[in-house]
Formats: sequence, structure tokens, C-alpha cells
Amino acid sequence: MFDYTILKLVWWLLVGVLLVGFAIMDGHDMGVGTLLPFIGRSDEERRVVINTVGPHWDGNQVWFITGGGAIFAAWPLVYATAFSGFYWAMLAVLWALFFRPVGFDYRSKIHDPRWRRTWDWGLFIGGAVPPLIFGVAFGNLLQGVPYHFDAYMVSTYTGSFWALLNPFALLAGVVSSAMVTMHGAAYLAHRTQGVLQQRAVRATGWAALAMCVTFVAAGLWVGKLDGYRIASAIESAAVADPTAKAVVREAGAWLANYARVPALWMLPVLAVAGALSGVWLQRLGRTLAAFVATSLSMTGVIGTAGASMFPFIMPSSSMPAHSLTVWDSVSSQLTLTIMLCATVVFMPLVIGYTSWAYRVMRGKVTVEYVKANEHSAY
Repeated sequence: MFDYTILKLVWWLLVGVLLVGFAIMDGHDMGVGTLLPFIGRSDEERRVVINTVGPHWDGNQVWFITGGGAIFAAWPLVYATAFSGFYWAMLAVLWALFFRPVGFDYRSKIHDPRWRRTWDWGLFIGGAVPPLIFGVAFGNLLQGVPYHFDAYMVSTYTGSFWALLNPFALLAGVVSSAMVTMHGAAYLAHRTQGVLQQRAVRATGWAALAMCVTFVAAGLWVGKLDGYRIASAIESAAVADPTAKAVVREAGAWLANYARVPALWMLPVLAVAGALSGVWLQRLGRTLAAFVATSLSMTGVIGTAGASMFPFIMPSSSMPAHSLTVWDSVSSQLTLTIMLCATVVFMPLVIGYTSWAYRVMRGKVTVEYVKANEHSAY
């Protein structure tokens, strides 16, 4: 069907699409969870906020699960190394995500203000913590992660959890958090009306401003970081062996792809323009178009990081030659081919039923609705 080199590139693109899909689909309900304690000022208003994402949040988790499964199957060395090095960070994401299913299901079961406030903050944790940690993880990838492989291709992580919380990584975490909050606020503005919509519009503006400022600051910082460059011949069709290459670190190396392909500058432009366009479109009352604009902004942010690092996926700061790249961290050609066939079949199904579900549940959620559906609404 495709040769090994093409399959490696195809799966780099497909994993990127899954990450973007996860950010857009699961990101907006995480953003709504982050805003829940602040947008909703009363129990009825918070129930409105929850009901905008309540019917869809678990379906959106498909993108998260599929993305993790794709990395496991297509990039097994990346999966093993990342989950070893980022073990405690990934556990923190998992613990935070625990609050989401129980929060959505249990919050409205008991008519006790303290009970409901507790779950409101639980949903806040489940929405705010994962984007922050994912951003911190990407910030560390751009700096390199301290690991190496032994003779048996077993990776050893030599860093610590607290070393992950360095200034640049925390800045990347703020970019991620602001991006998701902006997207969630745009979705809330589309699904609500009246005072809730006004608050969501204001939140979109502030979050978009924070995202643009921190994204530009992170970009300027990346230009001064020591990036990575493959200094030996690239055997793109060879069997995966991440130790069979030479890698050097150079200041500004993460911008080399933009120098070679100037069209890539459209990605960071899309990130900023999408955010600002979303705010402008909301002012015009075009809330659905604003949501599309913030989705494009997220695509630009993630695409910018991916284009900067290509072909690296997980650089090694302690042993640069052992860095994992698109060419040497993948599964066999047969595995990638079978997975591609499955993707061609099932990806349209996922997109189709997701589109149908959102079409069925479209429309505004109001205080009157949650009052009239006391037992069926969230």
C-alpha cells in the first residue's frame, strides 16, 4: 500500500490529527469545567453550564483514548519512555480526571449546597489540571527529557518530577491552560444566553489575550533554546533503532524547519489570528463561527509545536543520540499498515456519530430548561 517511509510520515500526521481532535473535542468541556465555579454564580446557573457539556463529555473522551492507543501502537518506544519519565505527571492527570465522571453523575443527586459546591470544584480540578500538565509536558519535550537506552533497548529516566516544573515548561502550561479555557468559554457563549453568555464572552476575551501573550513569549523563548538536529544520514526506511544516529544540540535549531519551509509560519499566525478572530466574531454575535475560530487557533498552537520539533518526537537531553524521532521509534511496517486500514474505516464513524450527537443536542441551555428537567438534566 505505502512504503515504510511514507507510513512513518502518515502516522506522524495522524497522531497529530488525534491530538488536535482531542484538544478541540475534549478541550472545550475541560475549559467549561475550568470556568464552572466562576461563570455560574448560582446553583441553577452552574447546572446550565454543566448541561452544555454533560451529554457529550464522555463521548469526547474517545479522542483521548484513541490518541493514547495510537501512540502505544504506532510509537511503542515513545509510549514506554514517556510513561516512565512522566509517570507521576500522568498519574496526576488520571487522578484529576477521576473527578469528571463522578462529578457529572453525582453533583445533582443531593440537594445540599455544600455537596454541590464540592463537586463543582471537583469538576474544576478535572478540567483545569490535565491541560496544565499536558502543556508542561510539551514544554519539557522542547527542552529535552533526561533518559537513555541500554543494550536491551530499555529506557532509563534520570530526571525527577520536580525538575519537570521548570520556568519554560510552566510557561507552556499556561499557554495550554489559557488555550483550553478560551475554547471552553467560546463553547459556553454559543450554548448559553443572557448573563451567562455575557460572562462567557468576557472570559473568552481574557483567555484569548492570555493565550496570545504567553504563546508569543514562549515562541521567542524557543528561539533561544538549544534545539536538536540529526547530524548523520537518515535511514528513513530502516528498522527502528533510536541509537543508530548522531544528534547535536544547537541554539535556534527548533526554528530550522521554518527557515526551510516558510509556509510553516502560517501555523503560529493561525494560532494568534484564530484566537483574536474568535473574540471579534463573538462581539458580532456569531458564536458558532467564534467556536470554529478558537478550534483553528488550537490547531495552530499544536501544529506550531509539531512543526518545530519534526522529526523529533521525544528528544533526550542526557543522551541526544538516543532521541526518539519519526524515523526510529515506530512499529513495524505491517503494524502501521493494519492500523492505517482500521483508521480509514473507523475514523469516519467516530466523526459521523459525534457530528450526529452534537446536531441532536444543539441549541441553547437555559435556567428554565434545568428547572423543568430537575431529574433528567445534570
